[in-house]
Amino acid sequence: MRYVAGKPVEQIFSSFAYFPRQGLPLCKPLQASKFLRVVVWNIFKQQRVSWLAVLKKFGKDSQLMLLQEARTTPEMVRFATSHYLTTDQVPAFTLPHHPSGVMTLAAAHPIYCCPLREREPLLRLSKSALVTVYPIQDGRSLMVVNIHAVNFSLGVNVYSRQFSSIGAKIALHRGPLILAGDFNAWNRQRVNALRLFTRSMELQEVEFFIDNRSRAFGLPLDFIFFRDLYVAEASVLVTRASDHNPLRVDFLL
Repeated sequence: MRYVAGKPVEQIFSSFAYFPRQGLPLCKPLQASKFLRVVVWNIFKQQRVSWLAVLKKFGKDSQLMLLQEARTTPEMVRFATSHYLTTDQVPAFTLPHHPSGVMTLAAAHPIYCCPLREREPLLRLSKSALVTVYPIQDGRSLMVVNIHAVNFSLGVNVYSRQFSSIGAKIALHRGPLILAGDFNAWNRQRVNALRLFTRSMELQEVEFFIDNRSRAFGLPLDFIFFRDLYVAEASVLVTRASDHNPLRVDFLL
């Protein structure tokens, strides 16, 4: 589902090649300054009162915001459409009033998008991912993958299958790329599967000098991976506005 200020909500279907959709301007690249600022946050369905204040403060001057467990409440839609040119969401499941899933807010229109879902084998609920591609200032295209990984499964077969679907899209892209979100990497098997996948995709991991990422069983849950970019600064905000702490990174092309 796509949200753009002044336009009705639109349902977007996956496209199979990189081509611009009719009516979307191509002249505005995503990056408008020296740095590309990206915020990644599992927002816990906006269940805690201070989520909007943190979103506004920590997301200031960001060109990309990758949210997980984001609900399309009126407050969220107002924030998204007033601060970003376009917002795309893949609903993983529908709550009583508003869909919840991964949501990518961007300061440019995507030229390609592909929603992905993977059903959790135990709870039978879906986890979602979203692949979007944006033009950037140097004439190349940036692929952005926003993921909320499968949480409850026996073994890592379903967990790895979700990565395989994403890997098929990454393999088609040449140029800079960001893969980020809540990976639910809460045991050693999952960490190994994640490391194997990111190495096969030739991705680097953003490292945090002060690592305050949210953890389960001592292992971090949220990650940012990248290629063909340089990390200028990376930080984690400690907050009680969600059960996850948001990540922020400034990339240099």
